[in-house]
Amino acid sequence: MPHPHDAAARILVAKVGLDGHDRGVKVVARILRDAGYEVVYTGLFQTPDTVAAAAVDEDVDAIGLSMLSGAHLTLAPLVVDKVRARGVDIPVVVGGIVPDPDVAKLLDAGVAAVLTPGATADEVVATMRRVLSRTETSQPAVQDSGA
Repeated sequence: MPHPHDAAARILVAKVGLDGHDRGVKVVARILRDAGYEVVYTGLFQTPDTVAAAAVDEDVDAIGLSMLSGAHLTLAPLVVDKVRARGVDIPVVVGGIVPDPDVAKLLDAGVAAVLTPGATADEVVATMRRVLSRTETSQPAVQDSGA
């Protein structure tokens, strides 16, 4: 059941870089859609610039990046930078294969939250809800299955 505060929330989900695996991001898009979010999926092989442009053009409230290629430390901060360069502060959530030591690096680089493999549908929705409702004084969030 959609959360009352989520009614108008729009989330852009994207695959950045040369990672050609889109099954997981499509599952996440469906989870978010089922939770009442409006989801915009940009497709495979996006650049940080195209994601930032789409986020601004689509007037989204958050960006979800699916990162399986190992390029998360380079590409995710670039997306954050490109979005901010366009004069907006849309939170970026990274999901995918992110080794534990890299989570703090992503959060330090401006990523709002990181979802690692094993995160449940409920954890995905709770993380996005938290990111969307966060005030500027709140801390970044990390969510995984605890496994």
